[in-house]
Amino acid sequence: MQETASQSQGELLWPLLLYGVLVLVAVAGILVLSRLLGETRPAPGRDVPYESGIPPTGSARLRYGVHFYPVAIFFILFDVEAVFLYAWAVALRELGWPGYAEAALFIVTLFLGLVYVWKSGGLDWTPTRRGPRREPRR
Repeated sequence: MQETASQSQGELLWPLLLYGVLVLVAVAGILVLSRLLGETRPAPGRDVPYESGIPPTGSARLRYGVHFYPVAIFFILFDVEAVFLYAWAVALRELGWPGYAEAALFIVTLFLGLVYVWKSGGLDWTPTRRGPRREPRR
């Protein structure tokens, strides 16, 4: 009985192994062919960024200030909040008062988090000086 079970598993396993080998051979073949048949000399304009027909005027590698990061996080947070509240509003009749209490608790928790971030200066966009303040030269 045990031989039959292991034999049937082996019979079911070989198509999967064959498929995996064929996929790996196909991927390797495509990579080798693209390497052999592809262009070896880099084109002069290949690495130049192109946007709407306007030639670039500066570097495409711009560094953004870290103060944009909290804005992105707040945006994601409040988008997720909106999704949850929309789903709650759709199911309002089925959820009843317990659902209303849970949604209110959710809103209060997010509001307290917003107050904490506000009090800790996470929403402050005013520039801060680094280092000691210097007197202007005369």
